[in-house]
Parts: sequence; C-alpha cells; structure tokens
Amino acid sequence: MKKSFKFISYFFLFILGVNMTLISCTGDLDVTPDDDDEFLSEAFFQDPASYKKVLAKLYAGLYVGGNDGDGAADIAGLGGDFSSYLRLLFVTQELPTDEAIIAWADGTLPTLNAQTWSPANEFLEGTFSRAFYHISVANEFLRQTSDDKLSARGVDANLKAEIATFRAEARFLRAFSYYNLMDLFGNVPITTENDPVGFFYPEQKTRAEVFAYVESELKDIDNTLAASKTNEYGRVDKTAAKFLLAQVYLNARVYTGTARFNEATVLLKAIIDNSGYTFANIPYAHLFSADNNRNGAQSEVIFPIVSDGNAIRATGAGMSFIMHAAIGGSLDAAARGMDGGWQGLRTRREFVNLFPDTNAIADKRGTFYTDGQTLDIANVGIFTNGFAVTKYINRNANGSAAQRNDIPDIDFPMFRLSDAYLMYAECAVRGATGADIATSVGYINRLRTRANAQQIAASNLTLDFIIDERGRELFWECHRRTDLIRFGKFTGGSKIWQWKGGSVNGSATDAFRDLMPIPARNIQANPTLKQNPGY
Repeated sequence: MKKSFKFISYFFLFILGVNMTLISCTGDLDVTPDDDDEFLSEAFFQDPASYKKVLAKLYAGLYVGGNDGDGAADIAGLGGDFSSYLRLLFVTQELPTDEAIIAWADGTLPTLNAQTWSPANEFLEGTFSRAFYHISVANEFLRQTSDDKLSARGVDANLKAEIATFRAEARFLRAFSYYNLMDLFGNVPITTENDPVGFFYPEQKTRAEVFAYVESELKDIDNTLAASKTNEYGRVDKTAAKFLLAQVYLNARVYTGTARFNEATVLLKAIIDNSGYTFANIPYAHLFSADNNRNGAQSEVIFPIVSDGNAIRATGAGMSFIMHAAIGGSLDAAARGMDGGWQGLRTRREFVNLFPDTNAIADKRGTFYTDGQTLDIANVGIFTNGFAVTKYINRNANGSAAQRNDIPDIDFPMFRLSDAYLMYAECAVRGATGADIATSVGYINRLRTRANAQQIAASNLTLDFIIDERGRELFWECHRRTDLIRFGKFTGGSKIWQWKGGSVNGSATDAFRDLMPIPARNIQANPTLKQNPGY
C-alpha cells in the first residue's frame, strides 16, 4: 500500500512538472496555475485519476521543496533543498533547543542555534511561506472539487464519494500547516477555498482565532476521513486528526491562555484504546530504519512522511537532509547506509546528560557517536565538537542495504502512538479528568522496557521527568521546541544549554522568543501584518 501511493505522489510530482505560483507570499495566499501549464484546467480533470494526483502533490510537498526535488523550488528565495517542509520543521523545532545544533554558517542559520534570530531570518521566512504555500495548494484543490465543479464535469457517484475523502485529507493537511504557523508565529492570516483568487491582503487573525479554526476543522473532517487503519499507508485517517487535535489541546494554554488537558485526555484514550494502532514491540532502533514501513514499526506510526530512495529526487530535503547532515568526523557514512556526510548536525551536552550513559547500554535510545567527538561544544562550526546522533539509519532492520545510499528510504514518524502515551501521562500529572497515574506509569514503562531502561514508579512521574522522557523517546522528531515552551523551559533561565543565548555555556533568553517573528519580507508583501512583540 505504501509503495503504490508513494509512487503516485513522487512520480506525478516530477513528471507532470506542476508550476504553481504564489502571487505574493502573504498578499495572495491562494495558488493560481501558471498560464503555460494550466495545471488545474478543466481538461486536466477530465481524467478521473487526476484528483488523486493533486492530493498526492499535497503529501509529497511535506518532503520535497519543488517539482523536481531540489531543483525548481516552490518558495522564492530559498532553494528546493533548503525550503522543504520537513527540513524547515526540523530547523525550527530542533536547532533552537538542547537536542540539536548545526555547524553550518549559511546566511542567518547560526542564529537559530542561539535563539538570536531576527525578522530578517530567511529560514523563518521559508517556514512561513512553505506552510502558506501548502495551504494554498489545499485551497485550490478544494475549489476544484466542490459539488458544483464535480457535477459540471459529470463525475460519477463512486468517484464523488472517494473525492469526499480526498477533500477531508486536504483539509487535514491544511489544518496541520495552520497548527505549525500558530505554534511558531502566533497571529497569522487564515485563507480558505472560499476566498478569492487574485491579489488581496488576507486579514491577520489572533492566535486564539487560529486555534478555534484548527479545532473546528479537525472536528468537522472526522465525518469524512477514512476510518482508522483503513487508508493507504502514508495517508491520514480519523486517528491522525484526533492526534493533531490532542496536540492542539495539549498546548492550548500556550495558544489561548486556557488549559484543555481534559479534552486532550478524551482523544488520547480513544487513540490508545480504540484506534487499532498498537505499540511496536520491536527494538527501538528499528523504528527509524530504512524498512520502518514494514518491519513492525508501522503498527504505531499514525502519520508518516514517506520517503523512498528510488521514487524521490531530493538530496537535500526531508530525511535526506537529516541523514546527510548528521554524518561527519570519523562516523562511517556507509555504516549509516549513506554515500557521505555534510558535517552539520550534532546534539548538545545537556541533552546527552539526560541519559544514564553515552553508549546506549542503560537506555537503548541514547544513540550517540562519540569516537573523536567532544561532549562540549567549544566551537559550533566544528562538527567534532558535540556528540553525533545515530538515531536514524538508512539500512533495513536485518542489516541489509536500502534501495540506494544517496537518498534514504526512512519514513519520518510525524505522529506515533508512543507520543500518545507520553501526552496521556502528562495530562495525568497535570490533573486532567480521566487520566490515571497508574495507567500512565504502565505506558511509560512500556517505552522504557523497549529501551532497556530502568522502570519507574508513580513517585517518579513528575513534570520534570516527563519533559526529559519526551526528549529521550522523541528527540529529532520535531517536537522539542513546542514541548519546552509548554513546560516553560525554552526561553528564560530555568533550563540552560550550551550556546543558548549565544554564549558557550548558555544564558537566559527573552521570553518574547517563545514566538518567532513574522518574517520581514512577508510583512513587506502584506503590510497589514503586525509584528510579534519584542521584534
């Protein structure tokens, strides 16, 4: 199932040569087809298979940065490699935290290591624009699949029913982008398929208004998304929407000022007890190997961003970036299943210290490469300063080779059941109705048994333990910045790590940096946007 949809996604993306353009990054957030391509023309939709192909563009857009992988970029100003959705999520969610640091000095990238960014940061601009580009593609797909359009084209009832599910998936992916925008930037515009195509300035909404919109969308599409575990691998279902809504509720106090842990608990119980997704009782390392779509890991992955060494040409995007950038020094690229390394990503001293040892004996999740690497990072620009991370591997669980060594096969686990266990436990500790401490201990110990880590008791289950355990279980899965903010440990001085604030041993940072700035170029494109406080 995975391969069929994956090939539709990527081969369609490359062969068709879609050329969709944004008139302005924020002036017109809707997609219009380039006249030369007429991608969304009536003639194109005469083929019943076209609807699934456009949906595939939305899914493929989570990985690649342009229509031929790293080449023709969707976002002006950043190459297709730098501007892929997953890569930008990693850059914004991991680099400003204790979990990762990057050696490269490209443009304003070093400021993300230190929490010293400004509105002129091109990577924040890329993140803002990438999410809105994704929204614009979803909006246009929804315009082209309205009841009126389908009836005018004579689409039969069976295909209409299938398209109804496609539309729900497009709305999920749009909500996912709005969630990321709300989380990173706060007050952002909202555009939908009901807005006009053409130049206009969409109204900036408050963070609470964006929250309400995402909540309403995720609730509404529950009626039309595929039942849990019935969709093709790589496509979302009802459980993915419940999971995203649980994340929204888990962070509600940050986004709106009002806690919603009770509502999160209801959703998490449904996911854990009734979704059909099950804990993958396999070695932890197999969750992140090249065959994680079929080695047992897939039982707990609710929303993967799929990768394929043969079906995708994006050397610098998605998992290819994460793999290549994490290899350097004496770390053997071939042993990681790759053709070489770019000497960029490592982790910081304080994150390493969350584990009982540095050789993954007392906790199998502590996958650090230490040969020739120093624990301390005296110089950010030297790869061998800081331990390397070997969580992901482009080899199959049995040690055999992946399809190729330049682009990995590893699917990125955006949502997985283990995170639902951790969210449930956090809700319990925060006093949510219906969340039980004893049950939470059982969930945590299931994770720790798989990791060969020491079991815990109810007395160990504190908020400090949970934020540390989330790091140990979910590091480099694009959650850390959001988690640290929710626990009050991202900015300020309650948690310090090397190079936070720009100094070698770390320093407190200003609380306004819990929000990223609205990028300066996007404000130039839409002068009605107001900058976040502090910038």
